[in-house]
Amino acid sequence: MKKLLLCVALAVSVMATAQKGSVLVGGNIGFSSEKIGDAKAESFEFSPKFGYQFSDNWTAGVDASINNIHNTETSNSDHLKIGAFVRYSTPLTETFAIFTDIGAGYQQNSINDAKGMYANITPSLFINMKRGFGLNFSIGGINYDNIDGHNDLKQKRFGFNFGKTLNIGINKNFSL
Repeated sequence: MKKLLLCVALAVSVMATAQKGSVLVGGNIGFSSEKIGDAKAESFEFSPKFGYQFSDNWTAGVDASINNIHNTETSNSDHLKIGAFVRYSTPLTETFAIFTDIGAGYQQNSINDAKGMYANITPSLFINMKRGFGLNFSIGGINYDNIDGHNDLKQKRFGFNFGKTLNIGINKNFSL
């Protein structure tokens, strides 16, 4: 059941492809659960994305992420990210297109009132199924983040995770 929930969470990613003068509305929903011995951790994440496609290839917009982690062994935590992104799309055929999202923004979490910045690059493949509905596939990307909190908590991370993750999204493009 847990594997099914994870697959459903990955599949509920919603974005739209590039079409000049249209609006991109989307987001991701994710859930994970982990149990090690008597310790159990559950995480729920919601990540909306909104943008305007100002040319056939370019989209700019804002995105956010709200993540709540409940852990039976340690304190619960809330994570918030809000930022901007730019997307470049290239159609390969009427059915296939590729795009890359480049994003950056502000982040904070409730542990030690930590705050910082993040940046990411995520290439993806789009498959047009019918009338603007389609699927996005991403197998990772490049990301960087830093976060500073009270008690000298400082963390910097750089990730290169191609092939380690799989994200599947359902798309619909909305024209103005």
